[in-house]
Amino acid sequence: MDIEENQAHLIDHFVKQVSSDTHTPFSLANLIVQATSHSSLFAFSEILALPNLLQLQGTEYSGYIDVLRLFAHGRWRDYKSNAGLLPLLVPDQILKLKQLSVLTLAETNKVLSYDQLLEELDISNVRELEDFLINECIYAGIVKGKLDQKQRRFEVQFAAGRDLRPGQLDNMIQTLGNWLENSDNVLLTIQEKIKWAETKSVSDTKHQEEVKERVEEVKKSLSLKGYNGNRPLGKMMCSESDEEMEFYEHDRIQPKRRRPPRHFYGLKP
Repeated sequence: MDIEENQAHLIDHFVKQVSSDTHTPFSLANLIVQATSHSSLFAFSEILALPNLLQLQGTEYSGYIDVLRLFAHGRWRDYKSNAGLLPLLVPDQILKLKQLSVLTLAETNKVLSYDQLLEELDISNVRELEDFLINECIYAGIVKGKLDQKQRRFEVQFAAGRDLRPGQLDNMIQTLGNWLENSDNVLLTIQEKIKWAETKSVSDTKHQEEVKERVEEVKKSLSLKGYNGNRPLGKMMCSESDEEMEFYEHDRIQPKRRRPPRHFYGLKP
C-alpha cells in the first residue's frame, strides 16, 4: 500500500471513530491525540470538520480542537508561541508537528538552508538535523531531496501536500484562473503565428511559381531569337563560312601571272 492509499485508509478509520455517537469529551480528546501521534497520518482537515468535535467546546478538553487545528494548518513554532494555551504534546506529536513544519517550508522553497531548519525545528546541531531529515522525513516518504553538507542546505525534490489552510483554496483558484488566462493568450499567439506562417508559405509558393513561369518565358524568347526565318542561325553562319572557304580555295589554286621583266637603262642584259 503506497503512502496515498495509506493516508486515505487512516483518515477513513479516524473519521469513523470520531463520528461514533458513544464518545465522551475525554474519549474524543484521546482520539485526537491518537490521530496526531500516528506515524503515517499527515492530513487532518476531514477529522477537524466532523460535528462531533463540537462536544469539546466549553469543556476542559476544548484545547484539543486547537491542537487538531494546529496539526492541520500550523507549525512547530506556532505551538511554541502558544504552548501555555494548549495541551502538552507527547513526543510522537512533537515529532509529527516538526515533520509537518518541513512540509510547510517545502511548499514555497525548494532549497532550505540548515540555519533556517535549525531555527524552525528547534534542533541544536547539524548532525541531529541531518538525522531528522533522513530518518523522519525522507525514509518516511513525505519528502525527497538531497543533503548538501558543503553548502549547508537541503534541496527539496518532492514534498507531500498538507491540508489547505483557510483562504488557501481561493488563492489556488485565483492562481489557476490566472494560469488558464495566460495559457489562452499563449495559445492565441501561437495560432496567430501558425496562420501567419501558412499565409507566408502560400505567398512564397505563389512567388516561386511566378519565377518559374518567368524563367520559361525567357527561355522561349531566347530560343526564338536563335532562328532567322526557317534557316537556323547556326546553319547560316556555317554556310557563309563555307563560301569564304570556297573563295579562298579558288584563289589559292589559280596560276599566278608572271610579272614582266624590268629593264634598267644603262645596263645590258
